[in-house]
This record gives sequence, structure tokens and C-alpha cells, in this order.
Amino acid sequence: MKWTKQIYDCFHAYKHWFLMLMATSLLFSYLAWLAYPETFHVLVGLMIVFTLAMISLSIFMIIRKQKIIEAAFQDFLLEPNEANEERLCRVSPKTYWSFIRRMGSVIRSYQSELNEQVTQLTDYENYIEGWVHEIKKPLSLMTLVLDNRSDEMSPLVRQRMLHARDQMLGDVERILYFARLGAAHKDYIFEPLRILAFCKETIENHRTLLDESAFQIQFIGEEMEILSDRKGLAFILAQIIFNSTKYVAQNQNNPMLKFETVYDEASDQTSLHISDNGPGVSEEDLPFIFDKGFTGGRGTYTRQATGMGLFLVSKMAYDLAIQLDAKSELGSGLVISLIFPNVKQ
Repeated sequence: MKWTKQIYDCFHAYKHWFLMLMATSLLFSYLAWLAYPETFHVLVGLMIVFTLAMISLSIFMIIRKQKIIEAAFQDFLLEPNEANEERLCRVSPKTYWSFIRRMGSVIRSYQSELNEQVTQLTDYENYIEGWVHEIKKPLSLMTLVLDNRSDEMSPLVRQRMLHARDQMLGDVERILYFARLGAAHKDYIFEPLRILAFCKETIENHRTLLDESAFQIQFIGEEMEILSDRKGLAFILAQIIFNSTKYVAQNQNNPMLKFETVYDEASDQTSLHISDNGPGVSEEDLPFIFDKGFTGGRGTYTRQATGMGLFLVSKMAYDLAIQLDAKSELGSGLVISLIFPNVKQ
């Protein structure tokens, strides 16, 4: 099948030359009929055999030449240096040499610019990661002061300082996870986790953020065990908590955050529904809340958004094989569901 296609492509590409060869054979056959009518059949038979032989030989040589050019062209595309460029010129028709050299010059120019941009991007990523680790030092010092000098400040000031510290830590964690998105190797360690207990532990780690907005926490459903990475899942839960605390309406009475576990027997999967009673997201914005940089046009959630928190949630969930689903209406809060993979022990 492959050879048939190659022969057809070759004949189609050089059909004008083959038609000229057949027309020439017909002309000589006519002349042979006029000059040697008694041996016409013999001459015509020889002419047909010769024409078919020439066409077959031409097709074979053209296909062989094309394979050589294709191999040289692939090497040139993989590494468009001057050596591969000269090799491609040697096996190609001379009329194409100027185009090949021009193409090689343009590709090498773009490759040089790309390498320079990659170097700049790598330096920028290294700087961001270094900055993240450096900024953790004053944050750790702030934590030390808040823990050891709490008697020197009023409870309200201490709570506000803890709230500001936790917000900065959340921003730093987002930057760090964003910088690690393109990492070739990710150190995920999957282990059995009791989902409600893990949610309670995460809540305690972000208690100051929730207390600042006077959030009430509810846990609904039975305790269930899932298999996931502890750090990655903690990051997902933290971002969803930040999302709820950040966009709670200023006049919201009794803000609430619910964690509900549900087991679906049909799919044999465990789900965690995290819901709040905030302002909600409009119907037209809801399908895009996990997109990078999307801030939407309506709703308190999207007007102040940077479009990065839930985007990082979607990326981390993809790495952990967690399916995400979101449901909301304006004025009725937001429900984000984490559907964990069904892993057979």
C-alpha cells in the first residue's frame, strides 16, 4: 500500500514528463507504421516495452532520490546547522539551493532568538523561586514574634497580623506552585488520607483567615478514605478556602463554608463538595473560572479576581487525577466538587 501511494504520488508529480514520453512513443509508433508497415507490430511491441521500462526506471530513481532528500531534510529540521544545510543542498536539485540556504539562515536566526528567550525565562524562574524562599525568612520571623510577643499586643492587633501573614503565605505558595508547573519531575507521594479529618487539619492551618471573616465551618457526611498526595491536596483545599474568604461580600451575614463527602455507588467514586454562601458566579462566567487569567464580567467573585488561584487548583487537580466540577448562581454561593479517582488496592 505504501509503495502504491509512493508510485502514484511520483507519477502525479512528474505527469507532464511521463505524458511527453508517451506522446513521443506514439509519434515514433506512427512513423514506424508509415516507414515499416510489414514490421510495424514488432516495432510497436518493442516501443511499448521500452517506454514502460523507462517509466518504471524513472519512478524507481525518483523515489530513491526522494528518500535521500527526505532523510537529509529531516536532519536539517532537527538541527539546522550549516553542515546539514550543505548536505541537503548536495542531494537536492541545484535550483533549490538558494531557497534552502535562505531557509537555513531564517531558522537559525529564530532558533538563536528562541534560545535567548529560554535563557531569560529560566533566569526569571530561578529569580522568582529564589525570591519566594527569601521572603519566607521575614514571614518566619513575623511568626516567631507573633508567637513569643503576643502579650505585648492587643488580641485584635495580633489577629489582624496573623491574618495578613496568612494572606502573604498564601500568595507566596501560589507563586511557588506556579513556578513549578513546568517542572519535568514532580515529587508527589500518594498515600491513604481520611478526607474529613484532612479537611479539618487544613481548616486549622488557615483558622486566622476564616476567623477574620467570621466563617462558620460545617462537615457533612461520613468519613471516607481516598488516595492522594498530601501537599498537593492541601494546596487545592487552601486555594478554595482563600477563594471563599477573599470574595465574601462585605455585608454577608453568617458566612459559611461546608465540606460534604458523597460516595457514588454507580461509579464507585468518592466526592468532596466544598460550598459557601457567598455572592456566587454568573452562569456565563462559570465554565471559565478555572481558566488562567479569567476574571469574568459579573459577580463579586470575578470582579476582584486575578484568575490564578483556581487555575492553579485545576493544574494541581490534573496532576493528582482529581476531576473538578463547579456549580453556582448569582446570590447562591459557589460549590466546587473534587471527584477523586477510583484506585483499586
